[in-house]
Amino acid sequence: MKNCFFVFAMLCLTVSYAQTKPFKISGVLITETDKIPLEAATAHLERIKDSALVTYTISDKNGQFNLEGKTAERRLNLYISYVGYQTHYQTINLDQESINLNTINLKTDLNALEEILIKFTPPVTIKKDTLKFNASSFKTKKNANVEDLLKQLPGVDVNDAGKITINGKEVDNVLVNGKPFFSNDPTITTRHLSKEIIDNIQITDTKTKSEAFAGDEGAKEKKTVNLVIKEENNNGVFGQVAAGAGTHERYELAGMLNLFDNDRRLSVLAGGNNINSPGFSFGGGPTSDGQGITVSQNYGANYIDKLRKKDDIAAHYFFSNSRSENENTIQQENILPDSRYTTNSNTKSYSDGDNHSTRLGFNIKVDSTLLININPSFNFIKNKTETSGSQTSRNEASTLTNQSSSSLFSETSNKNFNNRLDVTKRFGKNGAYFRFNISNKHETSKSKAYLNSETAIFGTNPETINRNLFTDGDQKSKELRTYASFRWPLMAKALFLDFKFNYMRDTQENTKSTYNFNPDTQDFTLFDEDLSTDFEYINTRSTPALRLTYKKEKWSVSSETGYVFRTLENNDFLRPLLSLKRDFKTLELRSNFHYQFNPKSYVSASYGINNIPPQLSQLNPFQDVSDPLNTITGNPNLKPTNNHSLYFGYSTFHFQKRRGFFSHISANLSSNQVVTKTTIDDNFVRNTSYANVNGGYRLNASSSYNKTIKVDSLKTLKYSVGLSASTNRAVNFNNAVQYVSNNTALTPHVGITFDWDAIMRITPNYRLSFNKTTFDLDNFKDQEFINHSVGLQITTFVPKRLEWRHVISFNYNPNVAEGFQKSAWFWNTILAYSMFKDQGTLSLKVYDLLNQNTDARRIATQNYIRDSQSKILKQYFMLSFSWKFNDF
Repeated sequence: MKNCFFVFAMLCLTVSYAQTKPFKISGVLITETDKIPLEAATAHLERIKDSALVTYTISDKNGQFNLEGKTAERRLNLYISYVGYQTHYQTINLDQESINLNTINLKTDLNALEEILIKFTPPVTIKKDTLKFNASSFKTKKNANVEDLLKQLPGVDVNDAGKITINGKEVDNVLVNGKPFFSNDPTITTRHLSKEIIDNIQITDTKTKSEAFAGDEGAKEKKTVNLVIKEENNNGVFGQVAAGAGTHERYELAGMLNLFDNDRRLSVLAGGNNINSPGFSFGGGPTSDGQGITVSQNYGANYIDKLRKKDDIAAHYFFSNSRSENENTIQQENILPDSRYTTNSNTKSYSDGDNHSTRLGFNIKVDSTLLININPSFNFIKNKTETSGSQTSRNEASTLTNQSSSSLFSETSNKNFNNRLDVTKRFGKNGAYFRFNISNKHETSKSKAYLNSETAIFGTNPETINRNLFTDGDQKSKELRTYASFRWPLMAKALFLDFKFNYMRDTQENTKSTYNFNPDTQDFTLFDEDLSTDFEYINTRSTPALRLTYKKEKWSVSSETGYVFRTLENNDFLRPLLSLKRDFKTLELRSNFHYQFNPKSYVSASYGINNIPPQLSQLNPFQDVSDPLNTITGNPNLKPTNNHSLYFGYSTFHFQKRRGFFSHISANLSSNQVVTKTTIDDNFVRNTSYANVNGGYRLNASSSYNKTIKVDSLKTLKYSVGLSASTNRAVNFNNAVQYVSNNTALTPHVGITFDWDAIMRITPNYRLSFNKTTFDLDNFKDQEFINHSVGLQITTFVPKRLEWRHVISFNYNPNVAEGFQKSAWFWNTILAYSMFKDQGTLSLKVYDLLNQNTDARRIATQNYIRDSQSKILKQYFMLSFSWKFNDF
């Protein structure tokens, strides 16, 4: 079958190349009045008969543009546009392969500009730090959603989970008309809004409302996608409902309703399924992610409105229920300096949880210089868990050294309230401002747990530990954070000095009362002090800082220095002798550099020193004996970790040649790193504490190259190659012996996409993972692991209204232990037929067509090699129907 698809694709390419001819159109763009070259103007070609986009480009700093491609057309329409200038239009006769249009003068004509831009919107527009794509210029399948559109944009990549990256930068915010659409899950927006209602997509650096108002640069390593709705679609009702039923009692239900009235928007959704899709989904295609079997329900509502001309409100509520069951088998080889032992465990678990989430947002623009943002939120989580399992440990002679079995039932409830207030005041026109924010968090958690366990330790001093316990837990957490920053321009709009102050106070109260079962009263009345806790942990931090920033049109540099005053305090009311208080003082640094060569390329670099305090559980000398096979004791003499981080990144995308390249390298060096220090006796019973070590570091590097070849106006071929690499030097302890391990990982990958508009799409990919670890101890054997992953996605769109999609993957892990599945083919397919003028879709889905799905995994660390396998979703067939509706 794979050979047939390959031959078919090659025939398609051969026929395509035979029917098309190459062309090259060039010219220089200047202003008519003062003859200045126009950089970042958009030039694009359209077919005359249907206005379909053929190709486009962006002019360089000299105003030079080059349009190259292949087409079967003999005449094309050329449009050249630039903000503030009249759009240039002419018909090009492709009677020769190379055409030079020489110099083209663009006229300033603001009266005619508005009318022309509405009629002729360029596919790509670059304006300062905003990249704008015209949605209608990029071809997608019928009934395409926003995610399908994003996949067609140059430099944009969307993985199977819906994560978006743009030229290697992660997208952490998706907005609709500049406002949040629904929750923090971008896939609710990208997978459930139709491409047909989108006018354009704007891509900018991520900024908070306060940063944007103040004129700050924001996070240049993160991107925000803003979906601008067509004006005619900003007033109306639209949505979708879907339902499906399948074999093995599998089902899915989903519905979304949107009411848009210009600035007022109301959206509601509801859904449920038992096919391991815990979020909200219309089931566009089955996936292989997730351990265990999960049954989920989701309900939510989102409201956006403008209270006055200057004030916004956003309200969000989401409820989810998730019931999961899982079975897990683990075989672990534990590595000691002079020996090894194996641990085998089997666990069954069941959980049932409810999650209520509410968020509000108020943006109050008092005047043109004062903005107030208020963002409260509330979460309520309730969960029940049942777990049972057993574990055995054997030495190299396969002699049983210890074994245990346990069953646990627990109930927890958690309430979390957060509130944040931001005030931003601007002064004058040179960039001066004052920013202040205060946030507080109040969280309470209550738990009840019943534990029944039996632990047997063999050897020269055999011991059996039986426990029948009830634990009543009560935790409280309070956090207060304040931040103030005053910016003073030393040079107007260029050189700035910031005075900053941060304050944080985090208080945690933890009370855990444990009672043994009393056979006399047949109740849990015997208080167990060793398994109980009652403490208060306080973390206070004050940081004054100075920041110097210099900004030019193409580059910026900043450096910030802060001095940290931190106090860690633990008051143990059950064991007063274990109370402690520690003071820490240290210097923190942050420096950033960004240079924009042109609208297509940039380089950025950063360096920082961060101070990370030890956790309470690592500092507190309390002896935790809740696990009979692993006693944990904190170390009150631990020092904070100083982490030095260095980053360098380069990215470029050539719009003319449809090729992009991005790369980055990062380094992290830690001093006083906190690591676990464990000693293991002859029966493999562990005693764990913590220690500071030096000499650890981690280097990461990755690069990727992608190119899109326009075969003709209907066919494109896109390929990408990449390599990620890392090396990690870790200093650890193994049975109280300090050692150094060096881990090297290489992951090359390659992917190809052949897209024939309205006919088919073929996407093969391959990924190789190579992992090697060496040790400085002679008794530690070096480790090498290789994993192969091959994927193939095939979608056909013929005959008309019929879409057939295949997602095929093959994984081969030759290193897993005996008894675990080393390789598996995984094949999902969906056959969809559009009806009722494309408003309805009837789908037949098959999950795991070959019935080979597996969750066998191997994880290797310095101290162990673990093979695991869990209960997973198996093969099913499902028939679904979805209906889209709109009334604009």
